[in-house]
Amino acid sequence: MEYTVNKLGKLAGVSTRTLRYYDEIGLLKPARTNSSGYRIYGQAEVDKLQQILFYKELGLELERIMEILTDPSFDAIYALREHRTKLLDKREQLDLLIANVDKTIHVKEGRTTMSDQEKFEGFKQKLIDENEQKYGKEIREKYGDEAINQSNQKLQNMTQEDHETVTKLAEQIHETLAEAFKIGDPSSDIAQKAADLHKQWLTFYWSEYSKEAHAGVAQMYVDDERFKAYYDKNQEGVAEFLRDAIHIYTGMQK
Repeated sequence: MEYTVNKLGKLAGVSTRTLRYYDEIGLLKPARTNSSGYRIYGQAEVDKLQQILFYKELGLELERIMEILTDPSFDAIYALREHRTKLLDKREQLDLLIANVDKTIHVKEGRTTMSDQEKFEGFKQKLIDENEQKYGKEIREKYGDEAINQSNQKLQNMTQEDHETVTKLAEQIHETLAEAFKIGDPSSDIAQKAADLHKQWLTFYWSEYSKEAHAGVAQMYVDDERFKAYYDKNQEGVAEFLRDAIHIYTGMQK
């Protein structure tokens, strides 16, 4: 069956503007354009749009989706199985949050009790899942499954007090780093304080600390555009400055 841009938009629940944009960027081209100038989509395009929407639902950027779908080794059946696995993970996360809400209601009604740790289990699992989705492949290749699994378990076991401490540390890192960056010397006392705060922050997530791993993470902040953008969001060059400060702090400067 064939569809015009309007009919496909209604079928898939997306706007015609979105479909036209996908055409413009080369993500989803129509099968043909008829004599009246209308975009016409066939079965292959319908299936491809389904894949695009699956990946969007999983939080992937359009640029990344295009890379996946245009890869010569792309396997549609494998991709669908991968989608299913990730959706099951997402359902598990939602079930955790729903259970958390239900139990909180029962606590408020005086029907049961709830530990502080239980109150945040669903949210911590959500953070773990988001980190896996964004950075899982890279960090597992770099540090290995065992180290990452241990880190995730440590996060899951975090108490409310731990959570408050690590949140405060993150704020202190950014505040101290901003002051140090104004001075411009990564070996200054305040820059080294930022590096030490960063070490303290890491120990809440890592099962064990090493100077080599700390220096490696600092380098990743520069090499990976996602991390670099996070640290450079207010001032360009902060990621490199933090990297240099940590390399001095760990004795790994080149």
